Amino acid sequence: MIKIVLLILGILSMIYGIFILQVGSGTIFWAIWEIIGVFFFLWALLIHTDIFVRYRSIKILFHASVVAVIIVLAILCAMILGTFYSEGEKDLDYIIVLGAQVRESGPSKVLRYRLNAAIDYLNANPETKCIVSGGKGNNEPFSEAEGMYKYLLEHGIDGERIILEDQSINTVTNIKNSKNLLDESYNSVGVVTNNFHLFRALQIAKAQGLRNVSGIAADSNILYLPNNILRECFGILKDQFIYPFLTK
Repeated sequence: MIKIVLLILGILSMIYGIFILQVGSGTIFWAIWEIIGVFFFLWALLIHTDIFVRYRSIKILFHASVVAVIIVLAILCAMILGTFYSEGEKDLDYIIVLGAQVRESGPSKVLRYRLNAAIDYLNANPETKCIVSGGKGNNEPFSEAEGMYKYLLEHGIDGERIILEDQSINTVTNIKNSKNLLDESYNSVGVVTNNFHLFRALQIAKAQGLRNVSGIAADSNILYLPNNILRECFGILKDQFIYPFLTK
């Protein structure tokens, strides 16, 4: 029975990876699901060949590693879910909308979620200014900031309230470059991004020295949520252990 469950999980993981690949997000993270699928197949093979029975030490080490990974992922997921429904404080001085892919037709669906959340907030808080942050990727026709600016104008936001930051290439530079555009007298700032990304974005904002920062969570597509949350788990680990080492 365990072998059957593992084989089913392996097949589902590989199918999901192909599904994510078809989205065309421009990253190769979909491959992690193929790796997970292979892992489940190997796990089933280890059980089938009785290696765990013959080598008890391997069984103990293997299962201890699996449990450790599950615990780490559970903790990271709990932290991510903790900011899933954040609405931000009222009357913020600025909000920063983090960029995502744009196409000839306009912002991608992920980015539209962020922009729609920003529009709702800006309409409810008419004194708040908005920084749209995102440079131009190799697969994009124009900068993400430009695409966001146009979208906000089309949805009734006054252009004088919008500040463009069009040089950033990732979340760290989104925050860093946007911080440089803030008026020195600002008291509060909000970060607008999809719910699965908000925890990590806020951690980066605090690390970059933003004071009195809060999050505004935008929606996301539930079909892509497992992939996005897993990717964020890797991103948090990278920010905590790899990025500080590379920047020393």
